[in-house]
Amino acid sequence: MDSGSPNPAGCSTVGGMGQLRTVLVLGVVGALVAVGLVQAGIGHEPAPTAAPASAPARSQALDVLHGWDDARSDAWATGDVGALRRLYVAGSAAGRADVRLLRRYLARGLVVRRLRMQVFAFHVVRRDAGILRVRVTDRVAGGVAVAGRHRLRLPVDRPTTRTIALRRVAGAWRVASVR
Repeated sequence: MDSGSPNPAGCSTVGGMGQLRTVLVLGVVGALVAVGLVQAGIGHEPAPTAAPASAPARSQALDVLHGWDDARSDAWATGDVGALRRLYVAGSAAGRADVRLLRRYLARGLVVRRLRMQVFAFHVVRRDAGILRVRVTDRVAGGVAVAGRHRLRLPVDRPTTRTIALRRVAGAWRVASVR
């Protein structure tokens, strides 16, 4: 960052790009991956359904997750708080945290483009009419934090396993909880 350019991340100009890098790496990676999707304090998850998901059912469930991840990536890339909020059921703690985090980044002039998730393991825990619960091990595999003309490639993080509960609302899959 040159001394005549605006300060997009709200950092002092002392340290320049190093401070911007620190803010972006710690905030985007830590918060997007860990804080943005974790909902605590909900009881135990129900036992898995009696029969394992068939290959087509597993494939369809994975398609749901990939579609949801793509829509979330689009919302972050465009800074669209409403689109991000619509990816979660009303009252979802994970949704509130994700929206709050996006707003903080927008206030600093930041967006995250090309946010990609890499799935290592995927298991359908429960699938009923309108309910999908999956256990997934994934990680952030790509993304670029953008502040004006400054870009910083996000580091790849370590795989994390979580259980995601989705509900079908008005024809769309929305995240209800992440544990």
